[in-house]
Amino acid sequence: MGLRNELVDLQMKTMNVLHRAVFTLSGGRVLANFGSMPAVELHTIGRSSGKRRATMLTAPVHDRHRYVLIASKGGDDRNPQWYLNLVANPDVELTVYGTTMPMHARTASPEEKAELWPQIVAAYKGYDGYQQKTSRDIPVVICEPRQ
Repeated sequence: MGLRNELVDLQMKTMNVLHRAVFTLSGGRVLANFGSMPAVELHTIGRSSGKRRATMLTAPVHDRHRYVLIASKGGDDRNPQWYLNLVANPDVELTVYGTTMPMHARTASPEEKAELWPQIVAAYKGYDGYQQKTSRDIPVVICEPRQ
């Protein structure tokens, strides 16, 4: 399982680096959306390193006051590193369409997830496949403006 995990992690990191590079080089014009979902750059603080980390994600549910992120890791049996980082330090920043906002991230309660899940799957059916692929309960993260 070690080599498989290393390959999955390498694939995820490579996709993230390429997405960020194209997004940055195009001034946010290319890959700014994935269907109806905006691309967001999540900035967390590494729970072990203390370093600022950036990850490109999508927000399948969003409005002016809330962005919902899915810690799917493509249906892997492990939570993504960005999720572990925000659990350890929930004060994050989100960059959306060139604007960086200080946000507070929290894992949705089971009731909130049950309410949000149909909207999440409506935005991208792949999330349902990811959940079926793993026995892990994929966390749904709600990011709201910091007070």
